[in-house]
Amino acid sequence: MRFRKPLILIVVTVLFLCLTSCGEAPLLSNVTFSLDRITPNADHVTDVTVITYDLSRSAEVSIYFEDDSGERYIFRDRVYHAPSFDQSYQLQFGGVVEGYLLPDERSAEQGGGGGSQALTAVEGVQLGEFFVEERVLQDGEYTWTVEAVDEDGVVERATGTLTVAEADTQLPRLEGFSVNPPTFTPNRDGISDRAQINVYLTKEVDSLSVYLLGEDDTRYYVEEVERVTEQNQPGLHSFDYDAGVDHGAEPPPDGTYPVRVEAQDAVGQRTSDEGTLTIRNGGVPRPDILNATVEWSSQSVALGQTLHFTLTVDNDSTVPIRTSGPSSGTVYDNDQNYATLEEYIQSGVFRVGVHCENSPTDHPWRWAVGGPDDLYEEDGHFYLPAGGRAMVTGGIRFVEQMGARNPQYCYASLIHEDVEIAMVNYRVDPVYLRLQIP
Repeated sequence: MRFRKPLILIVVTVLFLCLTSCGEAPLLSNVTFSLDRITPNADHVTDVTVITYDLSRSAEVSIYFEDDSGERYIFRDRVYHAPSFDQSYQLQFGGVVEGYLLPDERSAEQGGGGGSQALTAVEGVQLGEFFVEERVLQDGEYTWTVEAVDEDGVVERATGTLTVAEADTQLPRLEGFSVNPPTFTPNRDGISDRAQINVYLTKEVDSLSVYLLGEDDTRYYVEEVERVTEQNQPGLHSFDYDAGVDHGAEPPPDGTYPVRVEAQDAVGQRTSDEGTLTIRNGGVPRPDILNATVEWSSQSVALGQTLHFTLTVDNDSTVPIRTSGPSSGTVYDNDQNYATLEEYIQSGVFRVGVHCENSPTDHPWRWAVGGPDDLYEEDGHFYLPAGGRAMVTGGIRFVEQMGARNPQYCYASLIHEDVEIAMVNYRVDPVYLRLQIP
């Protein structure tokens, strides 16, 4: 019996704790703004107010502002949060809300002033040729609301007032946005290998970027071209896109991509515009002389005789390679060169070249990387297909002695004209050639 009294005391205590703790706490509490007046102009003085609040349970939180006319401006829209527990939620507000239009701007848009088309990647509202994604509030008095909605649909709100003054409301406008050409083929064949993106910026910004938007929101950024306009300053900005091929990187897969330009100023206002760019036949060309082997006809020729060669070009690439003549099988006199045959250098084409140490010019004798049966024609240009192989033959008839060195080394190279001669394709399989002089 002596234990009954403490037992009753324990039960009463548990019931008391349950009664005091089982009452449901407010969903939203302790909502405060650290400043009731802000001046969002990036001078680092009263630019930002800190919003603080607590949640007793999981909820979606919205924060918005209303002006005297009842117009609503969204800062946060139904963002899910877990209970705050030991630490209150805090976030900074610098006067920037979701994009909106002023009354006179809405009137202009209804009159048909817009020039762009909203695509899937664009957010915000359209203003003329560009889109406003985030914008600072205009100077004035606003009623703020912090709203929480829990999983059962219970809604709780807290409200107050905020004054916005001396705001930098000038938008970073984007004008004249263009992508040219709309379809390009980044494969280093010298034809439509690059795309240029232009945009005119009206205000100094913290950042100006251009990128292609791929699957899973992958961004392929485009480098800006150094021009008269300094980075992030007002004026015309140009961006050059080679899809990474010039650096030996594989481009994005063939397809049509949204191309976005985004500007953000010091206040945090963000504008954007969007076009499209189609990539076709993209890839890094990686052909080589098969097995680094050249079959030479002789190591000694007399004046009037011909040094013949045979090799195989292997286009171990995912893209075709462009070429130009003269055709396989052509025989040069050693005092001729490709220019005397009116087969001039063409940027981006591949040709087999032969060079001897006494040659007065670099690889004076050049041939296409295949014959008519190996190549296909497209828009007047000839290509060796991706994965294709072609035997190349040719010759040099020595009609006169050139230079004093005898014997001399002669070798073959696979030349990517005005681009490079990859080391794996340079000075391939030299022959130590003796010219027999009477």
